[in-house]
Amino acid sequence: MLDSVRARLTLWYTAVLTLVLLALSLMTGFVFLRSVERRMDTDLSELSEAFLVTVHAEMEDQSGPDSFKSAALLAIAEHLLRDHVYAIVDSNGQMVVNSLENLPSASKKNSAPPGLLDSPSFHQFVADSSRAERHFGKVKGGRNGYRAFARRFSARGNTYTLVALRSLHPQEEMLEEVTETFAWVIPIAILLASGGGYFLARKSLAPIVAMSSQAGRIGAANLHERLAIQNEKDELGHLARSFNSLLDRLNESFERQRRFMADASHELRTPVAILRGEAEVALSQQTRSPDEYRESLGVLHHEAERLTHIVEDLFTLTRADAGQYPLQPRDFYLEELVSECVQSARTLALAKKITLNFDGASELPIHADESLLRRMILNLLDNAIKYTPSGGRATITCCQEGEEYALSITDTGTGIPAELQPRIFERFFRADEARSRSESDGGGAGLGLAISRWIAEAHHGRLELTCSDAGGSTFTAYLPARPEPRPPSG
Repeated sequence: MLDSVRARLTLWYTAVLTLVLLALSLMTGFVFLRSVERRMDTDLSELSEAFLVTVHAEMEDQSGPDSFKSAALLAIAEHLLRDHVYAIVDSNGQMVVNSLENLPSASKKNSAPPGLLDSPSFHQFVADSSRAERHFGKVKGGRNGYRAFARRFSARGNTYTLVALRSLHPQEEMLEEVTETFAWVIPIAILLASGGGYFLARKSLAPIVAMSSQAGRIGAANLHERLAIQNEKDELGHLARSFNSLLDRLNESFERQRRFMADASHELRTPVAILRGEAEVALSQQTRSPDEYRESLGVLHHEAERLTHIVEDLFTLTRADAGQYPLQPRDFYLEELVSECVQSARTLALAKKITLNFDGASELPIHADESLLRRMILNLLDNAIKYTPSGGRATITCCQEGEEYALSITDTGTGIPAELQPRIFERFFRADEARSRSESDGGGAGLGLAISRWIAEAHHGRLELTCSDAGGSTFTAYLPARPEPRPPSG
């Protein structure tokens, strides 16, 4: 049962509510007792004041040796209330008058036990009150005891102590009623709250259960499906949007993977078919001249080189994606590396009668992997020469722009259509799908730009197609001037 989130939420809610109600009941009882006690002390104090006023008033109207006692009895009769007891003692602690012995009618208004005023608890209270003008305390007796108040006063030249007692039994009865009320109200409240909490938890978690069921049905075959969003502004709506965004990224990743596998298969199938076909032709004839064999071996060698190049590029990208391609950075000058690459590509440019110009600044020190940057530059030069018509021009510029080096390669080809420019760095993508892949035109597999972009990013840089129109295209690689290259992550 505790495996359910609804059950755990309900259990925690019930436990917290129980603790809160218990703490509330205890605090209520404590506050109630303190309030009743303060009110009782105030009543006893005010009642004693009125009692003494009556005593003094009655003594003025009477005379004789027993005038004080008579005045005290009249005051007791006038101020006697239910469950109240009065007693007056002299300075020696001797009882002068009290409502239990000297006023028989007082027995009808209270249920004081016999011997209350003779108990050790009463005498101890009287003894304690002799040390102060006013004194509050408790006297044992009856079912719940009495709240006691003592006050000293003077009459006829003598000092007396008035003791007023009030039974605590009504207070205890009220407290018991409150306790009984809490005893059945709290369990009922907990049961109702638990049921309501479970209902609310189930209602609140119902969208999550629905999303979980729907997510469980989404697989590779129906990855296009998305979770339904009931309220886009709440937390569950945010969760559904995040999950749908994750599905979008996964779907895009799967699409790229499927496209990559299809393109890789297509690229590998052509040279393999050529290798197989050429080998079958060579083996199908019993006798062939050495020149024919050399021609067949040349075709096989060319396709094997092309196949090797594709496999090496795929291996490079695979290691880059896995973050397993270690960089070997060192200090060198970027303009020297670019100059060497231009010299290496000049033979290809002359074969197509393309003018190759290099305009680079001097003293461009950099800390990077020289072999990877060389590969990136040669890839860009190869693309520029490949897609520039005979008699065209390719220009390489290298300069510093702030904290970056900008390496630009511009050709005078036909440019890349605007709708294809966002995909130019995708693997196996070629802007001219009809372009021949024969040796004469130098067609490639469409991996050069993808590898070049990864090399730039591995050095905390970037590779961009900065311009492409009918007059040609410009690719620019931005490389930080002084950074430590990061481990490649693909």
